[in-house]
Amino acid sequence: MTRVLIVDDDPIVADSLAALLSAEGYDCDTANDGQAALDRLNELRQRIDVLITDMDMPRCDGRDLLKRVRSGGAGVVPLVLTGFGKIEDAVEAIKLGAANYLTKPVLDDDLKRAVADAVQRRALLAPDDAARSLSNANDVPGLVADDIRTARVLQQARDAAAGETPVLITGEPGAGQSLFARAVHAHSPRHDEPFVTFDCVGLDETGQVAELCGVARGGLPDVTRSRPGVATQARGGTLVIQGLHAATPGLQRRLLELLEHNTVTPLGAKDGRDVDARFIFTADGDLRERVAAGTFREDLFYRVNVVPVHVPPLRHRQDDLPGLAQHVLDRFAERDGRQRRLTDEALAALRAYAWPGNLPEFDAAIAHAATMSPRLRLTADDLPDSVTHGLDAGAKPPPSPHHPDAIPALIDGWTPMPLADALLEPERRILLAALEANEWNRSETARQLGIDRTTLYKKIRKFRLDEPASS
Repeated sequence: MTRVLIVDDDPIVADSLAALLSAEGYDCDTANDGQAALDRLNELRQRIDVLITDMDMPRCDGRDLLKRVRSGGAGVVPLVLTGFGKIEDAVEAIKLGAANYLTKPVLDDDLKRAVADAVQRRALLAPDDAARSLSNANDVPGLVADDIRTARVLQQARDAAAGETPVLITGEPGAGQSLFARAVHAHSPRHDEPFVTFDCVGLDETGQVAELCGVARGGLPDVTRSRPGVATQARGGTLVIQGLHAATPGLQRRLLELLEHNTVTPLGAKDGRDVDARFIFTADGDLRERVAAGTFREDLFYRVNVVPVHVPPLRHRQDDLPGLAQHVLDRFAERDGRQRRLTDEALAALRAYAWPGNLPEFDAAIAHAATMSPRLRLTADDLPDSVTHGLDAGAKPPPSPHHPDAIPALIDGWTPMPLADALLEPERRILLAALEANEWNRSETARQLGIDRTTLYKKIRKFRLDEPASS
């Protein structure tokens, strides 16, 4: 029987949740603070499947409890249920390994669904893998998830990791799609098996097909011995096909064969080769536009787009910038032993710039500062001119309209209105904040809010929410 530990400093709340879930067939236990929960975990020798915890509690609060559970590697899947629904707390909970974040009062069906999802996730993974899936972004060097948008994408990657279905990761060029592909592999049951990548960009059709499928002896001019393709080299592991937007018609046909039959036929061969791999695809831009233009097969699009993950551009992930910069500086410190730091002025300059080149441009700018400056404290003057051009270093740049700081508080003062309208206002603001955070991607917004798209569209019409015109 699945065992659930419920942690809340209000015994009435804890007991009522236990009664609700016990009626669903779960074996429930309760604790009234984080330390009592840790004691209970130790008593049970960590035989807990799902942990439901409040955030603000005496002795050991929910944050410390999540940290202790994660570091203990118990394979517990945590859920956060709190009466304080702040965006910052949701980001922190996700980064600390929470599989879901719910606010009180929670609907019975929403809680049941969240627990059922956590149980399914726990069942899919062995204990070591469950602990791994709840670890932070540091499992993938260079992946920083300090911003709410990146944290959500990382959560999607962790959720997708336990399955075997294809994952399609899209975004602007250089947004970091390959890093999230590594995150899916790192948190998956195949994490100890090969991780093989293949980039379509820059290859003609023959080169793409040969790279994926391999070449039999005599299959191409001057090929005197057979050469395996990446599809068979990834046996048992993960195959990442990068630059799918550049796939030629011939490669698209081969990919369709691979996804439908799990086989590839090398160039010049008569028989196919079996393939056992998890498939992850990355692409620049929106493949739907290429489908509409007739340059990408619609049937292949539906095959690869089973689990879509969209990586926001760097300009919409400002809270990631300090961690990303420090990652580059730490690499320099490993080589020369000099630990550099950015001043607040330099960080302000980084936040003020739009980063059209995304991560490659950002990494190059930090490397430029580290290389050219003799100082350990790097200022805005050490950054490339292209970054600091036009910046008034004495002024703090305003946050992006998509930045969490720009999202208003749920109750921000009081404007006289009927109580019925006032009670609807928090829902309207939550919907608007979620839509803006996901760049008005309705499917992703509905998924994160736990509602279907039809319901989301009705609420958009109900609150008269308008998507801003693209510039």
